[in-house]
Amino acid sequence: MSKAQQRLSQVQSHLASSEVDIPRGRETILQKSPDDVVVTCALRTPLTRGGKGGFKEHVIPPPALILGRLPRLVLLANASLSSSTVAADLLAHTFKSLISRSRIDPSLVEDISVGNVLAPGAGATEFRAAALVAGFPETAALRAVNRQCSSGLQACVDIANAIRCGMVDVGVGAGVESMSSNYGPGAVSEFSETLDSHREAKNCKVPMGVLSEQMASDRKITREVQDAFAARSFQRAEAAQKTGKFKEEIAPMKVKWIDPKTEEEKEMVVDKDDGIRPGMTTEGLKKIRPAFKEGGSIHAGNASQVSDGAAAVLLMKRSTAERLGQKIVGKFVCSSVVGVKPLLMGIGPWKAIPVALEKAGIGKEEVDVWEINEAFASQCVWCVKELGLDESKVNPNGGAIAFGHPLGCTGARQVSTLFNELGRTGKKVGVTSMCVGTGMGMAAVWVKE
Repeated sequence: MSKAQQRLSQVQSHLASSEVDIPRGRETILQKSPDDVVVTCALRTPLTRGGKGGFKEHVIPPPALILGRLPRLVLLANASLSSSTVAADLLAHTFKSLISRSRIDPSLVEDISVGNVLAPGAGATEFRAAALVAGFPETAALRAVNRQCSSGLQACVDIANAIRCGMVDVGVGAGVESMSSNYGPGAVSEFSETLDSHREAKNCKVPMGVLSEQMASDRKITREVQDAFAARSFQRAEAAQKTGKFKEEIAPMKVKWIDPKTEEEKEMVVDKDDGIRPGMTTEGLKKIRPAFKEGGSIHAGNASQVSDGAAAVLLMKRSTAERLGQKIVGKFVCSSVVGVKPLLMGIGPWKAIPVALEKAGIGKEEVDVWEINEAFASQCVWCVKELGLDESKVNPNGGAIAFGHPLGCTGARQVSTLFNELGRTGKKVGVTSMCVGTGMGMAAVWVKE
């Protein structure tokens, strides 16, 4: 053997041994490093029913009324025109709560990323204003991000990656949606002839309920199976709410409203999710009519609710948290984002989760809790079954079917819900995931401290 061949053989041997020696598995991600990107606070508002729940009432009198130029009856009439708590107000409250609960010096926060789907321009201008109202100084930058239903998670991941690469030291990932204010046909712009002429591109605007109904039919996910899954989600959420499992992650919010009987302005505290329906059963769900197709399987009881809410996550390196005396809740490990066919939007978690697990170097059996968004029972049931997940570990306190899916908020909300459950049960490893409109999926791996 020549010297060159001997050297090549040695290099190949070194490479082979190094591949074997690369640490992988649960114990590896449980190890701590000064460079870990950690979470020191994660919280959310209550989630309320869009147009019906606690955040539908919010008095915002116009400037002339504030100056007292118009009589009280006109004040009442005009105040009712602005009858929902706007996304920026939800966000400002969430930011204030994050600062208060974490006791972080707001001047240390260098960047904020906010996920939003429905507000014009993803709410970039008003959300920057909300950050200033909440107490962040002008030195704290802010951007809005829209990746449909994964916007809140994308915001958290963007900040985590910025910290990991040294762009910032401390940041906030957040998500917010007021579906009371912005939900409706106008949320999606008209397609041009160029887009409409491409078959796959045109599929991006097919309503998610319609394509989910087709997916359920094609993949033989019966209404009975969907209703059983939905009933379980409601029952788990009801039990969790009754035993106070959500209290730690919720930041109650005061809102003002006009009592229609007395015409008096009053104040109320919204402190719990109001979409959870007590006593829900499979039998009860059978009575609800299909929403998208005569004789179909998808209806208002086995799909995610239209909701309002906000959530925020404070992130920094472990070394920074220790220096600042911040209590570490857990750490961000890695994330994945994938594309699928637009008409198969619902399978997103099935494709994204294995990619995230591979990046983390763990198997599905090493995950303690799964928070998978319940956009529709049909797609969630299919993903859980195809991935071979333990159903008892999936959304143990219910999901979006039971308490709602404020589109831009959900990805950030899942982080607080996940860490709350891991801490309460003494577990360690969790995954958050969701399908994404127009055909995508996203997932992230987290570890409880």
